[in-house]
Order: sequence, then C-alpha cells, then structure tokens
Amino acid sequence: MSSARMAVHVTPKAGRDEIVGWRGSELSVRVAVAPEGGKANAAVCALVAGSLGVPKSAVRVARGLTSRHKQLEIGGVSERDVLSAFGEPDPGLL
Repeated sequence: MSSARMAVHVTPKAGRDEIVGWRGSELSVRVAVAPEGGKANAAVCALVAGSLGVPKSAVRVARGLTSRHKQLEIGGVSERDVLSAFGEPDPGLL
C-alpha cells in the first residue's frame, strides 16, 4: 500500500477548522481546539483525512507531536493524490 508524507504548519485555537493553503513547503492548517491532550493533532488528522477522502486512521503525526511544524504520514494515498487535493506548493516560497 502506498503512503505519502506531508509537512504541515498548525495554528491551534483558531476560529474554525480549515486548510488555508501552502505556506512555503508546508500546508497551513488551522484548528479550533487547543493543543491539549492531543486534541489539536487529532483535529488536524481528521481535517486532512476528510480532504483526501481517506479514513481518519490513515493519517498520523509522524514527527512533531508537540510542535506547530508537523510531518504527517498518510496511508493509502500517493504524493500525486496530495498535490491533486491541495495544489502545488508555491515554488517561490520553498
């Protein structure tokens, strides 16, 4: 089974859950919950999973559990699927 990795920048305690777009090579994600007890990580995984059409269990934080800068591992999708869902990162900001 294929899997993809994706860098994300998380803003917790935002007004709503949303994927903002690329910020350099990281996808900017805002979640409404506070980063307590893994709630923000779970919200990020659920939001990304929903956008990609995969189960929440297919998305996990591979690196950066307590950081705003995280590396997600997504099972059942390819890098191409990620780019198709979220677009290309801005090459001028990489």
